[in-house]
Amino acid sequence: MNPDDYRDYILGFIFFKYLSEKQELYANQLLEGEEVTDFTKVEDPETLDAIREESLIKLGYYLKPEELFAAVAQKGSSKVEGESTYILDDLQEILRHIEQSTMDSESQDDFEALFEDLDLTSTKLGRTVGARNEIIVKIINALDEIDFALDDIESDVLGDAYEYLIGKFAAGAGKT
Repeated sequence: MNPDDYRDYILGFIFFKYLSEKQELYANQLLEGEEVTDFTKVEDPETLDAIREESLIKLGYYLKPEELFAAVAQKGSSKVEGESTYILDDLQEILRHIEQSTMDSESQDDFEALFEDLDLTSTKLGRTVGARNEIIVKIINALDEIDFALDDIESDVLGDAYEYLIGKFAAGAGKT
């Protein structure tokens, strides 16, 4: 694959990771003082519903714990025998859900068609479904290792990475 073709995938997944980490941080803040304080471990439907409502108001979107970037990365790199590492369908559904979670909210226009450039069925990623899944898993796992440090006000890892990649992709395309 041409490095420029990776642009939409890498930038899209960086944004998905950002949304995911932002959701987890916000949900964990809401859970302070509760019996379960880790969003990824919340199973109570009422608690999840309350987090969803507050997230839509504050963040403008909502991700379930099993839809978080880290959960997708974990599934893609699972070493448990018999457990599937196929994530393409789940990933497509999660990206669609992010957009759908904003329906009838103030943020709907901001999220509409947000991930439409991420074509997970493209043969540019690989000739077979397995090959495409393997490439996406590699990208997801590489990004999962990066700590965006969203709770550190002094740091802007995401902004720096995004700016760097935009510059590299523009230079690769002969643009400034």
